Amino acid sequence: MRYFITGATGFVGGKIARQLVAAGHQVVALARHPAQAHDLTRLGVTLSPGDITDKESLRAPMTGVDGLFHVAGWYKIGSKTPSLGKRINIDGTRNVLELMRELRIPKGVYTSTLLIFSDTQGRQVDETHRYNGPWLSEYERTKWIAHTQIAEPMMKEGLPLVIVMPGLVYGPGDTSSVRNLFLQYLRRRLPIVPQKTAYAWGHVEDIARGHLLAMERGRPGESYLLTGPAHTLLEAFQIAEQITGIKASPVHPAPGLLKGLAALVRAVEPFLPLPELYRSESIRAIAGVTYLGSSRKAQRELGFTARPLEEGLCETLLHEMKRLGINR
Repeated sequence: MRYFITGATGFVGGKIARQLVAAGHQVVALARHPAQAHDLTRLGVTLSPGDITDKESLRAPMTGVDGLFHVAGWYKIGSKTPSLGKRINIDGTRNVLELMRELRIPKGVYTSTLLIFSDTQGRQVDETHRYNGPWLSEYERTKWIAHTQIAEPMMKEGLPLVIVMPGLVYGPGDTSSVRNLFLQYLRRRLPIVPQKTAYAWGHVEDIARGHLLAMERGRPGESYLLTGPAHTLLEAFQIAEQITGIKASPVHPAPGLLKGLAALVRAVEPFLPLPELYRSESIRAIAGVTYLGSSRKAQRELGFTARPLEEGLCETLLHEMKRLGINR
């Protein structure tokens, strides 16, 4: 089969491209800077210059493919350029899916996110859950619009699309704020570990495999949560201590304190060059929030499975320790 993929130079998209090639498929990957994606070309991936915000740049590489994976997205929390959320997550998704319809591509998989439900208030939600705001970040808001206002209406009109919704994705090669937390921890510079904050932890290899299963077995018009086991940040760092022998911060602020800090930072951040991790949006997004979802539907219909956090975090932390030159 011949597949087109956006976001192949990213964390999840790169794993999907590799798994497709390993399964014997031909892969055409969109790349804004093909010259910087030598690792994909060495695998035999065909790179096509283009950008999802430029619809016509997608037409040639999408023509004649058997299926597409739309993985590309803007996911920065605490970013100083939130307008990119609309441009990439909303307008870019519209471009890809409209062209999928025009070119009559037989099937597509779109990468949404559990975060369109925002803080689940400690509940483990499923695909039937609905949430209409407010959102804690521009990422949540723009992905919600792409999911509910673009992808779902087009599926109801007959677009043969399957939506997958990962939770927190981690693993070697991560570039998100989650990796930054673990890097600070390994360097013994992580100031706090908040109380009650919890995620559904999905290892990147499992999430990528879930995408391939969605293409193979997913029912067009359906959404599937691709979520791993639920753990608080406190539990995650307790596991990390057992793996590395490095103690995490003993400071565990309550959600109310962090919300107050976020309000204070919001007042001063226009005047201070704060890093993304310490901006008000980032602080609010860890103030006792929970992003929890059940993958039972994906397990039942796709055969999706997710490894324990102990296993995935061990691989991830040892990878980062090796890069940092830290002995176990």
